[in-house]
Amino acid sequence: MAHNSLLLITISSLLIFTVAGRIITTTSSPDLVSDGVHNDHGGVLRLNSFLSAEEPEACEQTYGFMPCTTTALGNLFLILVYGYLMFLAATYLSAGSELLLEILGPGLVGGLLLPILGALPDGMLILVSGLSGSVEVAQEQVSVGMGLLAGSTVMLITVIWGTCIYVGKCDINNSVAVDNEDTKGFDLVGSGVSTDIWTSYSAMIMAVSVLPFIVVQFPQIMHSDSGRHLAVLIGLIVSVSLLIAYCVYQVVQPKLQRRRLAFAKHKHVRSRILKYLKMRALGRLMDDQGKPNNDVLEKLFKSIDSDGDERLSHSELRALVVGMRLNELNLNEDDAVNKVMKDFDASENNEIEYSEFIAGISKWLEEAKRSQIDAHLAGPDTLKYIHDYYEETKKQHDLLGDDGGDDEEEEGVDDPRGVTIKAVLFLLVGTCIAAAFADPLVDAVGNFSTATSIPSFFISFIALPLATNSSEAVSAIIFATRKKKRSASLTFSELYGAVTMNNILCLSVFLALVYARGLTWDFSSEVLVILIVCIVMGVFGSLRTTFPLWTCFIAFSLYPFSLALVYVLDYVFGWS
Repeated sequence: MAHNSLLLITISSLLIFTVAGRIITTTSSPDLVSDGVHNDHGGVLRLNSFLSAEEPEACEQTYGFMPCTTTALGNLFLILVYGYLMFLAATYLSAGSELLLEILGPGLVGGLLLPILGALPDGMLILVSGLSGSVEVAQEQVSVGMGLLAGSTVMLITVIWGTCIYVGKCDINNSVAVDNEDTKGFDLVGSGVSTDIWTSYSAMIMAVSVLPFIVVQFPQIMHSDSGRHLAVLIGLIVSVSLLIAYCVYQVVQPKLQRRRLAFAKHKHVRSRILKYLKMRALGRLMDDQGKPNNDVLEKLFKSIDSDGDERLSHSELRALVVGMRLNELNLNEDDAVNKVMKDFDASENNEIEYSEFIAGISKWLEEAKRSQIDAHLAGPDTLKYIHDYYEETKKQHDLLGDDGGDDEEEEGVDDPRGVTIKAVLFLLVGTCIAAAFADPLVDAVGNFSTATSIPSFFISFIALPLATNSSEAVSAIIFATRKKKRSASLTFSELYGAVTMNNILCLSVFLALVYARGLTWDFSSEVLVILIVCIVMGVFGSLRTTFPLWTCFIAFSLYPFSLALVYVLDYVFGWS
């Protein structure tokens, strides 16, 4: 980080300070000798063309002092420099966010601050793309913002998504990727990545987040010229509403996740006990009429009642649970005993009598029968449907992604005050860099587009996301290389979340800009690309939790498809 700071200061100094040199003007007399400081050109640093001897056209300096050029190579250099500075801004914002997360934990920070800060560089570039200059100039430059919005979304959910599948692949066994096992090499079907059910929910939310695009595009869909400005306003309201709803969901989601996980654990404990009792029973747990088999259950009760007092105590239940070996659940034995006691102990005397044992087992068996789709499977022969009930509850528990703390241990922060100050400084530096160099970067993209006759949309679609999202992309890929279900779930959840914030936060900024300045919304092909990619990958990610290796090629292919589709629609069919 210190190296980056030194490099940042050096680049900023080179960009800001003006220079003066020997100038020979066309109006000077041939008999005069230059004094070396004649200042006809204002001393502004300009990058002259070294491909042409013609006098370059005048260019406008951002802020009145930033360097500018009209040549292709000069603007390419400026794009690289400003792009690196935006990359630094994103890096500082990410580092500050992670430090704040250590201090304050998830909740408000994870639900509100982190998503907003992650989308800040993109939002800044989108804002300045149409904020400065006249309405005509803003209308030309706003395509840079749309290119960045579409490019970031498409890159994250295609190229980065597919790369994470490849680097995070593990051997697939029983339709689930096994942690840290990668022995099948380049097996398109036998290797892949598994995620938890919460990641599927994130993919579903990402697919829904394209709703504002559909709203604002509705007049064009109906081939109507009227109501376009109103559609932008309605789309803005919908986008802001979705942003608020998404942030609220992010805040409450950890609590929902813990509750659902606790319930799934309890159901799995029930099914495990039923399966264990069935294996120990000398006969069927239910008779031919589907009623509890009292003789068999009485023998089971006595086998658990080690002291023979016709009551099951906490210690006797604990011996039963310990004998079942519930390590796979990451569940404390005492916690499991308390849950079983709560289910059976109707008298609340911390002991289970025989009648309570019969009633509790009957209730569990009825629940297991109700879980069967085919009624004939839930007959007196209980072995089949109890086994199926056990497998179902185990799958539900696994889908919720109970890591049991097997990843990094949470450690307290030694110096909260110092870490907080450091986090705030990182956030301030990142925000200032993004705010200062967003406008020059947009100008450089526009000038490069003019010099090369390449549409600014394609430049911003390809180049700008590399600057604003590269730190996020690299961290996602590195995290995926851990080859664990938990790390894969977090990786893809972050990717889906980043795209969702692009679709609601960055779009909100964009629509507010279009509405406030009275700009024309004419991005049909770009919107279509975003809709196709987000809906395809969102539905794909929400319908399954295991992704074989072949799925990464679907994601990779969507990136060139998106570029080709925009080109064909705009320059062949004349959509724009």
